[in-house]
Amino acid sequence: MLFDQIVYGPVYSRRLGVSLGINLSPTDGKRCTFDCIYCECGLNAEHITHRRPPMREAVSVALSGKLLQLKKEGVAPDSITFSGNGEPSMHPDFEKIIDDTIEIRNTICPSAKIAVLSNSTMLHKAGVVRALNKVDENLMKLDAASEELFALIDQPVRPVTSFSVKKIIGDLQLFDGKLTIQTMFLKGELQGAPIDNTCDETVDLWIEALQKIRPEKVMIYTISRETPVKTLQKIPLEKLEKIADKVRKAGLPVTVST
Repeated sequence: MLFDQIVYGPVYSRRLGVSLGINLSPTDGKRCTFDCIYCECGLNAEHITHRRPPMREAVSVALSGKLLQLKKEGVAPDSITFSGNGEPSMHPDFEKIIDDTIEIRNTICPSAKIAVLSNSTMLHKAGVVRALNKVDENLMKLDAASEELFALIDQPVRPVTSFSVKKIIGDLQLFDGKLTIQTMFLKGELQGAPIDNTCDETVDLWIEALQKIRPEKVMIYTISRETPVKTLQKIPLEKLEKIADKVRKAGLPVTVST
């Protein structure tokens, strides 16, 4: 499931309502610092891109045009969401594009929130942190708090030491709680190695990380679309609710999606 346009939708999002998407990755493939085994865009090697990411000006033109069209049709999106074919904050003009988007939103569709779905790997860049602090919904991924499970699920494209969980957790604390943590829960195996981030020990370690980060909200969910690794299993709602109860007991607000 790849997006061949800069601006797409609006689509209904489990987390963000009626969402107008912005894809800052090339439109002919995937560009990401992770190669997550559950990614709806597929694996990186299957979608190698040969184009550059869209120019800042092209993003502004595409967004303005789509919002004006929707306004004529009487449609007001709940959110303008940066997601698409990979990690949006990899774009070299990410901060400037966020500034442009805020200005366009304020002019054409002031009721819409601006959201960014990120895998938390570009937080070593000051401009990325500044940009994420400007948006309404800063949604950051944290699928596991152990290095081994993190590597199995998220498959970082650099050596694991470049994107260690310890460093990511530390970087997430830079937001002083102004963020939402998203976690995908799943079970299965990868090349014979078992994968399960729902067991008590793993969940307890993840909650310890959440207590350090102190996010405004935690979103937990499970597989809802076809995954590139076919051995993965959806987690039942009952199990997700038990995990959510643990999060609530730790003093953090949480929502559950299936």
